[in-house]
Amino acid sequence: MTSLPQTTQKKLGLVIDLDICVGCQACTVNCKEWNEGGHSGPLTDLMATGPDPSGVWFNRVHTFETEERTVHFPKSCLHCDDAPCVTVCPTGASYKREEDGIVLVNADTCIGCKLCSWACPYGAREYDEDQGVMKKCTLCVDRIYNPNLQEDQRVPACVSTCPAGARHFGDLGDPDSDLSRLVAERGGYDLMPEQGTKPVNKYLPPRPKTVSEAEKALKAVGMADDGVGDAGFFARLVDRVLTK
Repeated sequence: MTSLPQTTQKKLGLVIDLDICVGCQACTVNCKEWNEGGHSGPLTDLMATGPDPSGVWFNRVHTFETEERTVHFPKSCLHCDDAPCVTVCPTGASYKREEDGIVLVNADTCIGCKLCSWACPYGAREYDEDQGVMKKCTLCVDRIYNPNLQEDQRVPACVSTCPAGARHFGDLGDPDSDLSRLVAERGGYDLMPEQGTKPVNKYLPPRPKTVSEAEKALKAVGMADDGVGDAGFFARLVDRVLTK
């Protein structure tokens, strides 16, 4: 039975600063380690590296280059307000929590049909071949509400381990939260907003060193400078690379 995702007042999510992410993969490794024994564990891992990696990884870092710089782009579930994965699920296994907006999968009712993975425009769904079910980023729901952890450790594993401080966690539904203010100050943007999914997670754009750097990067991917600004430029640049 399909259902529409709930629009929630509280919207827990991530803000990722592309200006300081160094692509070290600490977030992907710590995510894997925590979730291996957590809410969605165990996680299949057949071939973690190489040209055709397989296995369940909730967080992946894509790296691409312009003529002037290298950009590291972490990507996981964006916990969309209008999540198409929830709408298409025939059993209701994919759902959006009313209390905090986190999108989860109920493994007991998931039949592994993969409709959610086809519906997700961000490629954020992972199929566990051993268990025959779909899995995804949970925002470490078993960590952020864990009373056995110190309060400053009640953040997603990827946030707690980032050595550069490029990842931030909080309530993006509160316009007065530190996270929302950071997004407003830095011109944070949605990934592929044209999809209409209203992703909760935001990205902070890299700061071009000069105007000429942005112009060169635009030309490198066959895009004209139409005055979209730094945030718009990098949003479109990343969209172009990820959808090739």
